[in-house]
Amino acid sequence: MIRRARRKQHVAGRGKRVAAVASLPVLPLAWFVALQEHPPWMPGAYLGYLLVVVVVPGTLFWRRLTGGTGWFAADVVLGTSFGLAVEALVYPLGMMFSMPFAALLMPALATGVWRTLPRNKPTERPTPWWAIAGAMVAVGVAAAWFVRVGARLIPLTGDEALRPNSDAPHNLALAGEVTHHFPPRVPYADGKWLTGHWAAYDHIASAHWITSIPLDVLTHRMVPFAWILLTVLGAAAVGMLLTGRAVAAPIAAGLTVAAGDLVAWPRAVSDRVFADGPFSLGQLTNPPQAFSTVLLLPLVAVTALLLRRKPGTTRGQLFRLYVAAGVLVAALALTKATTLPVYATGVAAAWIYLTVRRGRLNLRALVLGVGVAAAYALTFFLVLGGVASSVRFDPGATFKTLADRMGGGSAVAVIGAVVVVGWVMPLVGALLIKRRLPRDPMPVFLVAGFVAAVAMSSLLSDQGETQLFFVRTGFVFGVLLATWGLGSLERRQYWIAGVALAIGGAAVYWGRYRSPGSCTSTTCFGQGLAVALVIAAIGIGVFGLVLRGSRRTWAVIAVAVLLGTTVSPTVASVRKFASPPLTAYESIAPGGIEAARFIRRNSGSDDRIATNLHCHLARASHCLTGSYWIAGYAERRVLVEGWSYRTRVDDTYPAGVQGPFWDEEMLKLNDEVFSNPSRQVLETLRTKYNVQWLLLDERVSTPPKNLDRLTELRFQLGTVRVYQIYPPAPENPTKTPTASSPTPGFPTSTPTNSSSLPTSPSSFPTGSSTFPTSTPPSFTPTFPTNSVPTQSTTTPGLKTP
Repeated sequence: MIRRARRKQHVAGRGKRVAAVASLPVLPLAWFVALQEHPPWMPGAYLGYLLVVVVVPGTLFWRRLTGGTGWFAADVVLGTSFGLAVEALVYPLGMMFSMPFAALLMPALATGVWRTLPRNKPTERPTPWWAIAGAMVAVGVAAAWFVRVGARLIPLTGDEALRPNSDAPHNLALAGEVTHHFPPRVPYADGKWLTGHWAAYDHIASAHWITSIPLDVLTHRMVPFAWILLTVLGAAAVGMLLTGRAVAAPIAAGLTVAAGDLVAWPRAVSDRVFADGPFSLGQLTNPPQAFSTVLLLPLVAVTALLLRRKPGTTRGQLFRLYVAAGVLVAALALTKATTLPVYATGVAAAWIYLTVRRGRLNLRALVLGVGVAAAYALTFFLVLGGVASSVRFDPGATFKTLADRMGGGSAVAVIGAVVVVGWVMPLVGALLIKRRLPRDPMPVFLVAGFVAAVAMSSLLSDQGETQLFFVRTGFVFGVLLATWGLGSLERRQYWIAGVALAIGGAAVYWGRYRSPGSCTSTTCFGQGLAVALVIAAIGIGVFGLVLRGSRRTWAVIAVAVLLGTTVSPTVASVRKFASPPLTAYESIAPGGIEAARFIRRNSGSDDRIATNLHCHLARASHCLTGSYWIAGYAERRVLVEGWSYRTRVDDTYPAGVQGPFWDEEMLKLNDEVFSNPSRQVLETLRTKYNVQWLLLDERVSTPPKNLDRLTELRFQLGTVRVYQIYPPAPENPTKTPTASSPTPGFPTSTPTNSSSLPTSPSSFPTGSSTFPTSTPPSFTPTFPTNSVPTQSTTTPGLKTP
């Protein structure tokens, strides 16, 4: 009988392991399905890079430095995020020595750390099959959403690719700059040092060098989707660590996917900028924000391991935990300015709590807080150049901006209350938390960080509404609080929580979609909130009376219903973002992408481009100087293209975001070459500013008659012309030029057979090298002595893969 029971138990355990393993292929399947628009080698190459360079080394680092969480599956996920942090620090060090492939050293470095540091075997616990399967369901939903919505937000090919907003080309320009230069400069205006956070682009650049996947595919497709998946799985891993229960994995993953917005009310999400989850437009078009979320999750895990006093922890183990935290804090400091303040507030609250409860100074939290402050200070002075932020203390300005957009300027207080209630709703999850350890500071840490995120978004203001990124950081804290609360339930209570969540979703659905029809004035912004709360209260009362449960049961019902109100807006977000936020006009010139790529293939990394295009809308009466696509697709610096974002990374401009360019003389010289070119102007651009290429958009101005004579037309397509500037030929002392001799240093005639140049844009496969490169038939400009090759790279530098 005993043998038979053991055999049945063994068979059952094997079946569970098989079920768990069977669910794992969902991850690579979701990966390839979500990226099906690209050639299979691209997602395959990136996945291979991620496994070899990031996942395996990162897991080795994580297990040796932290000792692990006790679940191998959680360690792999958190180790992957930790590997990205290490890569973000290794890549710039390699670029300083012209070694863009430095990330390939990570496997060897991880092996050395694994063999050098003493082994600390944690008590391993198997992850139940249903926990893995539940997380994989969330992964599948994320992949389906990406296919339906996320992959369509930023078109890469076709006519729609010419109509992006300013964010996508701006990100591509920064990615191209980090790919070819370090320290990075502003690539689209004047080449000054980039006083902004750039670590998120390190991973994009490193993957580009090693895999040869085009930068636009990495920046707008593969990397954002990879970070979405890591956010979903990372929340599951941290939820398991905080609660000590595997049931937290599917709960956290599900909330990350379903609770896509913390704002649960109709008027509050009328603008895209107020969507806060990983599926929001702000998360997809802002790589630093997405990357900071990925890095924040393992930092929360390390914080829990540090602040929870585990018996028998040696000084060596504590030191290694500080090293892991230091790597993550350093990477976060270089990634996003709005993340560490939220995290630091939570650490400060935990330090106060531990100090008061134990009656003595808590050194662990104090050292951690001092390290965060030091990293922030170093970033401010070394990376940001000591330039003060444009964010200012202005309580209520966030809600006033929203009210002005919706035409309800007199209802600022109501709008503020509605938005804040929607933001803080996940906070109710803390009411169900059952602490696994005595005097656990992590609930205090999460609550303080979450409240700080909401407070900073409400009390601060900025021209670009960057204060909203504080609450986007708070999204992670809200998910973890709700996960911890629901993860503390008993088994028999989960069906109750499921029904209550459905009641909350139904309540907010009715409030969002039924009440606006009865709104007769522009001031009834709170009606949706009132309707949803009334329905939720009725649902709580009816369900509670039917069950006739204990106080704990009533608390479970109430909390789950309120958490359910944050789930329904995901459906609205999917509908809202189903069409890409394109402009009504072509902000990228027809033929411009191909022209920029032509320059990239035929130039050195230090070549600079001059252009007559500065406005997001060509020939606009009120110019938005937000054009960045030339620097993005050419992966080269542009002398003066756009500069409206310049003040967001360097606030030295006195006139604000739309102020005049800082160097009027340089701008005048740049524009003169496209209106009245001369040999002297061209030589000044070439020698003083290292300009080797001219990109002219005929929508802005017609080509000057003598520009073809002074330079060489290398490419023409659509409304774009590309010219190359050559150095003057050396003087020939043995021959005196005659009147009939050609002008030294420049081609004397326009290219022959110019009618063969393509004149209309067409779509080309992403990443393909078969772009139209039709150029005038090769000829050598006639000089008195030495000729200049027309296809040579003018400036040596790192070649793009």
